[in-house]
Amino acid sequence: MADDNAQYRVVVNHEEQYSIWPVGRDNALGWKDAGFSGTKPECLAHIREVWVDITPLSVREAMAGSVTPGSA
Repeated sequence: MADDNAQYRVVVNHEEQYSIWPVGRDNALGWKDAGFSGTKPECLAHIREVWVDITPLSVREAMAGSVTPGSA
């Protein structure tokens, strides 16, 4: 059974995708701290609040670059 009191931190990658990672372990390659930590449910609730658009950053940027005035 998992430790219900385990502490996690919210991490984010270069595509602005969020995940959680155990406190006390080095972040996985390509992930950095997002400034929030707590229990697993607390971290997941935080992610639901802040990650409102799950589209990867590169896709959002490509879509923004492909829109031209008058093309809609």
